[in-house]
Amino acid sequence: MPSSVALRWWSVGYVVLVVVHLGALLADAAVLADVTQCLLMPTLAGALWAATRWPRGHLVTWAFGGLVASFLGDFTPRLLDGDAAFLAMVGCFLLAQVSYVVAFAPRVRRSVVRTAPAWLVVYAGVLVGLVALCGPHAGTLLVPVAVYGGVLTAMAVLATGLGPLGAAGGAVFLVSDALIALGRFVPGWDLPGQDVWVMLTYTVGQALLVASVASDNRARRATRPAASAAQTQTQAPKRDNVVAFVTARRGLEV
Repeated sequence: MPSSVALRWWSVGYVVLVVVHLGALLADAAVLADVTQCLLMPTLAGALWAATRWPRGHLVTWAFGGLVASFLGDFTPRLLDGDAAFLAMVGCFLLAQVSYVVAFAPRVRRSVVRTAPAWLVVYAGVLVGLVALCGPHAGTLLVPVAVYGGVLTAMAVLATGLGPLGAAGGAVFLVSDALIALGRFVPGWDLPGQDVWVMLTYTVGQALLVASVASDNRARRATRPAASAAQTQTQAPKRDNVVAFVTARRGLEV
């Protein structure tokens, strides 16, 4: 199947799954919601595979790692209960955020860390605010939640190095996990349609990150042939050994 056709099918499949999943949440169809959530990240990984080409390199490889860990974060908690399920989810998504941090780190010079460091104050403020709101009620989960929040914020910051799509994806993903933390730890937090908002921002954030990774892969593949052609043009032509030998022999005969 041509890659463009495959990408279209994977993308349509992802959108359909997101719509069905959100509808299932609204309708309290728990089984359908569980099944569709577990299919989201594998489908998005298929779209990333179809949207990129060899050599996929560091960025795409680690982005796949982030999607795999995210799938585990969606699936594993369903096998557990209570705090164990929550910790399993946090652990898996921590691995996902670490994978994204490793993926995006080489683009740090293009991120707000170098281009607009004032934005770091905003990201730091969001992190401090979340810890301040959730910390007093997190109990023994305070440390893992704080560590996760720090890595999540680092991911969002580094994602800005992939351009507007990456910046938006990292920010929306940050919002999704912030909603989870607020719903879990802040007494009286009552956002109508909490689960729907969490999953909407989660699926949109992940899709934007994947789109930014695919865009970066396309841009780098487009510049590679041009760079190779320029390098070839600058190289001095090499004389064929046979031609050189014949030319020298003729010079001796004269």
